[in-house]
Amino acid sequence: MHLRLALSCLSLALLTGTAHAAPTLYLGMNGGTMERVYADKVLPAFEKANNVKVVIVPGTSSDILAKVQANQANPQMHVMFLDDGIMYRAIAMGLCDKLAPSPTLAQIPAKARIKEQAVAVTLGVTGLGYNARLFKEKGWAAPTSWMDLADPRFKEKVVFQSLASSTFGLHGFLMFNRLQGGDETNVEPGFKAWPSTVGPNVLEYIASSAKISEMVQTDEAAIFPLTPTQVATQKLLGVPMEYAQPKEGAVVLNVAECVIARNDQPELAQKLAAFLLTAEAQAPALEEGDQIPSNPTTPTTDKTRERVEAMQSYLQTAISIDWDQVNQARPQWNARWSRSIER
Repeated sequence: MHLRLALSCLSLALLTGTAHAAPTLYLGMNGGTMERVYADKVLPAFEKANNVKVVIVPGTSSDILAKVQANQANPQMHVMFLDDGIMYRAIAMGLCDKLAPSPTLAQIPAKARIKEQAVAVTLGVTGLGYNARLFKEKGWAAPTSWMDLADPRFKEKVVFQSLASSTFGLHGFLMFNRLQGGDETNVEPGFKAWPSTVGPNVLEYIASSAKISEMVQTDEAAIFPLTPTQVATQKLLGVPMEYAQPKEGAVVLNVAECVIARNDQPELAQKLAAFLLTAEAQAPALEEGDQIPSNPTTPTTDKTRERVEAMQSYLQTAISIDWDQVNQARPQWNARWSRSIER
């Protein structure tokens, strides 16, 4: 009798312990600096306030989307960060819940929102990065236009990200295409002009931007599509890189978040998404990781004020891509790019 009672008490204690175990949320996002800053500086406050553990699942936007798509009936993640273009695809696939209304969501400007399901956590643009040391050595003026990619000075000195795998490459090509008279519904001008203009200048088509810093340090790369945030990060690491704002405008490249549909912690996931929009969350992301905040109430410091003001200036003339149109046509563009440009 005493043994049975003791076992019953033990079972109850185990059940109670299980019931009160802190839940775990999984957050998909880029690895590297962003992952470290969020893990060390941003997420601990949310974990403490909500008695929850947040585990980051690192990967490119394409990686995260593929993982969520593969498990959409039983998601392994709760919230994901994706580049805005890929977020449009995720929404079209039904992978994102509508964001719950919150005071912090209300603070985010309308232009930083993607339909009802997603919202920018960090703001960015794609413009031109360049090798400052090489430009100084050669006496070249800083780039001022997307058409500088076709300048004969840069023969075999342009490094260009693949259209098929990189948002930067896609942005660069679409801006070149616009300058040839095309738009997102007509890329014929860009494909037709590329082989005789930018094409001869391209030393290498690369799958991602990870290789650029190495190619700048060896002076193989002179000019390439890149974001001011990535340029700032590389400069801090001692890479002789600068950002140039094209006169035609940079291209909007925000990182957005959404709550993954059918996840097993919908209320906590919405709570995490709302927290990540607060000034409390975005201030350390800015200070420690150069993540430009989407929440305009986020405070700046002497270290960050100039970068935030510069981004606000870039965004005033930035071009927004018609992502619904792009995502519909992109498989055909990718196939043509591989066949006729990167062959």
